[in-house]
Amino acid sequence: MSSIFQRALGADFDRLHPQLRRRFGFSSGQACVGTGVMDKIWSGGGFTKPFLALGAKRHILLPATGQDVPFTIQNYAYRDSYGRETLTFVRTFDFDQPRRWDATMVYSPRRGTIVDYLGTHQHVAVDLRASVDDAGGLIIRSGAQRWHQGPLTLGIPLLVSGIATVRESFDDDLGRFRISVTVANRRFGPLFGYHGTFAATYTEGADVPASVRPNREVVARA
Repeated sequence: MSSIFQRALGADFDRLHPQLRRRFGFSSGQACVGTGVMDKIWSGGGFTKPFLALGAKRHILLPATGQDVPFTIQNYAYRDSYGRETLTFVRTFDFDQPRRWDATMVYSPRRGTIVDYLGTHQHVAVDLRASVDDAGGLIIRSGAQRWHQGPLTLGIPLLVSGIATVRESFDDDLGRFRISVTVANRRFGPLFGYHGTFAATYTEGADVPASVRPNREVVARA
């Protein structure tokens, strides 16, 4: 079984740095856990605070800021209750009060892209476009967004939502992954972001901890 990133990138997957091919090339029953430090976690102007605090209630956004913040990312691949190849992206930022930003990702053949379900209840679905830069780094940009509540699905205008840009690379000199994330609004500008480095360990035959699974799965018109 191909990983969701292999399906999304197609032949371009082979252009990734070898360490990124390993990190994003596994499927059900395998896991990658990264631990490191975010050099800086920042947010935009004061107007972003209520927005970020609201999203944080269901692990969708990051309301805190700081420097040299310990960081963990848990990527577990498994089949969800709908039989979809799924990859967790559970990021924990160890402030005085740990903060989480949760997501589960699937590949949607109908949409021809990865769909990222944000938070503990998969209320928000975001299309992700993955690409490879000239240095073998992985670029992920968010696109169309939808809100799921029961049988109801509503499109979220980009004017009132955050657009994410993520870049992961591997620093051969450090022997660590580098990550940079920026979330911005088209009208109001940067909302929050972070950057730092981490090391990764891999597990075969990994059981998926209940703590990284969403509380609700959406069948989703994905």
